[in-house]
Amino acid sequence: MDPLVSIIIPCFNAKRWVAEAIQSSLGQTYQPIEVIVIDDGSTDQSLEVIRSFGDTIKWESSANRGGNAARNRGIALSQGEHIQFLDADDYILPEKIGRQVACLESTGADVVYGDWRHQHHEADGSTWLEDVAVSGTQEDILASLLSGWWVAPVAVLLRRKAVVQIGGWDESLKAAQDTDLMIRLAMAKPRFQYQPGCESIYRRYGNVTVGTSQPARWLENHLKVLDKASAELARGNRLTANYGHALAVSYFRLARGLFDLDRSAYDRAMARVFQLEPQFQPPGSILYKTVRRLFGFKGAERVACAKRRLRQGALDWNNVSVKP
Repeated sequence: MDPLVSIIIPCFNAKRWVAEAIQSSLGQTYQPIEVIVIDDGSTDQSLEVIRSFGDTIKWESSANRGGNAARNRGIALSQGEHIQFLDADDYILPEKIGRQVACLESTGADVVYGDWRHQHHEADGSTWLEDVAVSGTQEDILASLLSGWWVAPVAVLLRRKAVVQIGGWDESLKAAQDTDLMIRLAMAKPRFQYQPGCESIYRRYGNVTVGTSQPARWLENHLKVLDKASAELARGNRLTANYGHALAVSYFRLARGLFDLDRSAYDRAMARVFQLEPQFQPPGSILYKTVRRLFGFKGAERVACAKRRLRQGALDWNNVSVKP
């Protein structure tokens, strides 16, 4: 008998999208599948949409506790040997589950990930698909994740035992949840397998992301994820030079984002960079590296910030409409 796959869909105020997420799950060519939708205290008509699917799905509604709590509740209700996490505003193509189950079964892997693409939704109602984001085989999946490589969660299928082993999703995080989950999976040493092909669609709305709409929260939570990972690696005597460099690169990237938002947080992040790699050499443009050599890291950031403000000012000026 083919293994049961549980597709877990957390939903909060996604009335516009959740039906398509559910339909894409029910429309998989692979069977058996159970679809579990956890409404996380939606205040729109999401719950009515979910109820309209009747007994073709399992669903539950509760007070708002956040997406990670909803995902963990979905795990508790699920019975599948394999688990697919699907956000209510994303969707999967009909062959996705079948292809990835076959990959898990044929390779013995615990985690399979594929390619994916953004579907953009513009303010005027138009939509368009980006080129496929090719995830690719990673020589050291943990080093890649620590250094900032990312795969959309919708493109991943996991063995249940791997998710249960690490305790599911961290409910304290308000951003970077998927990065945290993948890093903790990689540290637990399951086998990851890349499967080429795009069967997963990840929606994006204009130019707005969590990172641009709430940059402080985004940066704070990513720092928490790196702190957790570095502490765990240190406890297990696994903080090698390779992993230290990967972490240093990510701390440095976050530090740059913090420079204009929180200078003390910038200083703390940069201190972690040099604790991990005392001779750290920053990535970046030739101009950035030259200014950094002359005036130090803070001097280089001041120049970079000035350039960004000038560029933004030029964009704002170009968008001004002058009436005759």
